[in-house]
Amino acid sequence: MNEVLPQLDELLFSSVEGVLVESVEVTDTAVRIEARTTAGRAACPGCGCWSGRIHGSYLRFPHDLPTAGKLVVVSLRVRRFVCAEDCCPRKTFAEQVPGLTRRFGRRTERLRSTLVAVGLALAGRAGARMTGAFKVPVSRNTLLRLIASLPDPAVAAPRVVGVDEYAQRKGRVYGTVLVDVETRRPVDLLPDREADTLAAWLAERPGIEIICRDRATFFAEGATRGAPQALQVADRWHLWHNLGEAAEKCVYRHRGCLRPTPAQPEQPQEEAEPTASSPWPTGHRFAERTRAKHATIHALLAAGHSKRSVARQLGMTLNTILRFSRATTPEEMFTGQWQSRATRLDDYKPYLDQRWQEGCTNAWKLWEEIKEQGYPRGYASVRDYVSRTLRGKPQPVPATIRPRRHPLDPHPSRRPT
Repeated sequence: MNEVLPQLDELLFSSVEGVLVESVEVTDTAVRIEARTTAGRAACPGCGCWSGRIHGSYLRFPHDLPTAGKLVVVSLRVRRFVCAEDCCPRKTFAEQVPGLTRRFGRRTERLRSTLVAVGLALAGRAGARMTGAFKVPVSRNTLLRLIASLPDPAVAAPRVVGVDEYAQRKGRVYGTVLVDVETRRPVDLLPDREADTLAAWLAERPGIEIICRDRATFFAEGATRGAPQALQVADRWHLWHNLGEAAEKCVYRHRGCLRPTPAQPEQPQEEAEPTASSPWPTGHRFAERTRAKHATIHALLAAGHSKRSVARQLGMTLNTILRFSRATTPEEMFTGQWQSRATRLDDYKPYLDQRWQEGCTNAWKLWEEIKEQGYPRGYASVRDYVSRTLRGKPQPVPATIRPRRHPLDPHPSRRPT
């Protein structure tokens, strides 16, 4: 075993100095490596002074890259040193192994760099699924935190800068956004839109050659003072905006030159086709709504839509679409609402019409007469027929009854003696 440990040390920590492997334990699910640091001294992170005075030691258990599909945990014993500088606010500090550990880190640096690469390639959810396949499962939030902790990449000094304002609180608080026009990426955000702030930012970057801005006076003044060598141009949006405003003002000034549109001769209106075949009148709201639905449904069907698609688009049931599709004309949809059902009173209506013409207007008496003829129903149906149908028909005046004199008649007839 003693001969194998140096080989494991070289295999596992070949790129790390100051670490000695003491033992390796392999189980069904994990590999546990016991190691310790061997450096004689360490630098204080507060003052940078080197110290070799050991205060104590403790164990750290950072996770490492998996091997053979098994989780690798390093049991690393590190030492705590006493800072040699009396003025340093840190009295003691823990040593860090370059390339292996970092402060408060629960993973080795090589495992951390692998997770960062996965996060940059696949982002949160997909990256979390991929790390599960690597036997180092982490959450999507962990990957996003690792990406957010990365330092900002080095950005070359821009040559063409776009300057515009942005609203932190619309109508009240505004700032300045600066964009690299060549790469189309934001470069910096300024807390306000003052000329002094923009001039100071431009003065720190003498390599700027072109400034693309709008017509704001504070941007013009700041660009002139901060980068006098740069050429100031207007951006494309403001060019089109200015052109539109100029065209609108020109048309408004010459609106009197516009000729009025000549009146079109009135076309004789074609007579509408008679709708006598339809029981519903043209102006009836049910008829107009039904005709509109019939036309819309047949237009969609003629355009190639399926009946289920038409039902989804119009919010109707499939049975309703089927009924409308089978009707060649909208009048076929009016049959059920217009035709009345046959009743027991139909056989007696000619007699009731005849008695009404003879002068009998008492619905109860008419009901008693047809009841003697065998009518099996009650009085209500006769009353409804008289009030709804017979009331509108004229009634002849009997010859034995004289008409009553109007109060304003100048020639009253003599009273009979």
